[in-house]
Amino acid sequence: MGKLFGTDGIRGQANRPPITPETALLVGKAVAKYFAGTDRRAAFRRPCAVLGKDTRLSGYMLESAITSGLLSMGMDVLAVGPMPTPAVAHLVRSFAADCGIMITASHNPAEDNGIKIFDRDGFKLSDAATDALEALILGPELPREHVANAMIGKARRIDDARGRYIEFAKAAIGNLPLSGLKMVLDCANGAAYAISPAIFRELGAEVIVCGAEPDGTNINENCGATHPETLCRLVVHHHADLGIALDGDADRVIFSDAAGRVVDGDRIIGMIALDARKRGVLKRNTCVVTSMSNLGFHRAMKARGIEVITTDVGDHLVIEAMREHGCSIGGEQSGHVIFMDFVTTGDGIITALHVMKLMREQGKTLAELADFMTPFVQKMVNLPAARKLPLQEMPRTQAVLAELTAALGDSGRAVVRFSGTENKLRILTETETAAGTEMWSARLLAAAEADLQGGSPC
Repeated sequence: MGKLFGTDGIRGQANRPPITPETALLVGKAVAKYFAGTDRRAAFRRPCAVLGKDTRLSGYMLESAITSGLLSMGMDVLAVGPMPTPAVAHLVRSFAADCGIMITASHNPAEDNGIKIFDRDGFKLSDAATDALEALILGPELPREHVANAMIGKARRIDDARGRYIEFAKAAIGNLPLSGLKMVLDCANGAAYAISPAIFRELGAEVIVCGAEPDGTNINENCGATHPETLCRLVVHHHADLGIALDGDADRVIFSDAAGRVVDGDRIIGMIALDARKRGVLKRNTCVVTSMSNLGFHRAMKARGIEVITTDVGDHLVIEAMREHGCSIGGEQSGHVIFMDFVTTGDGIITALHVMKLMREQGKTLAELADFMTPFVQKMVNLPAARKLPLQEMPRTQAVLAELTAALGDSGRAVVRFSGTENKLRILTETETAAGTEMWSARLLAAAEADLQGGSPC
């Protein structure tokens, strides 16, 4: 078995290594050993973990295996069932637990699954922590470690977990009434299918729900944040003020304005940052994004005096930079948005609540709030990749990248990277014109295909 942890936990095809009951059992044992061993409170009470999942059929299998591993090493389990990933992060702190575990493959299709782990403060694990866990899981000793019978942990279902998160989410906008706002809510047949409609309805919004009939196999299937076209169509059909599409574990969100146009993470981060700066509460006068954010976003922020810190792709890298620099707003174009004053990870529901709060307080439509930038024309191509070469070993691709940089300067760019969660090479091309983007995208795709196949570009 090779390296387990990618950019967002452990992920892969369910019931195939590493997403198997055998590995899940070892993950549970390793988490219990690691967190109990570093718990400053271990002498005063039994350690415990919050365990949630999304709606994938394989979640039952992995939940049982992880629970067994945790219990066998003396850690109690607080099982919360289908629950958004950010809710699990919050509940770790709410229950004063030692860690949180979320069984999810986020935006991936139903045949995949994964495991995300949070520390006792509700943050995703550092590289040092994942390295330590990985060494335990892959090492020779863990399968033989057990605790005495009297020390075996206990597992119980937490009935009020949903209510705790609902109240936390509403409090993030001061329980501001949202009556008068009509919205379409796409739950991606995922973890937020029950909890998210309740939150918006309790605040008074008129909610039209879709993607809220999970059957274990339809999570993210032609719905949710990865397929916003359904949302956009329904917003127009129902004459709604906005649409909100969550992904499978609700840690990210994509919007539709009233005209059925997609509003992505760049625009959300920008409108929130501009409002915070106007009110004098944008910490460090800075926001944090990844290398995938549109160059138009950078231009717009610079023109308005807001600094931008750029990280590599991965919401955990955004969060690390936000913590390091003391920033309050950050996120990814894909819809991970982090409000560090309220949450410790991307939270699609709380992001949506803040956007609706902004609409209510400023008396503006979502389209008006989003109209602060002129985007460059972007194109993303996902190329299946059976092998992941070091990028420096892809000479044809590197040659085209160098040519693009020389030709475009600050008026365009390309980002080529292998996905950390899927076997794909992602090629983002961005220029000021559609024709330029198409041309450079095609050239990069041909070069990359030739590099991966070991042949000559077309």
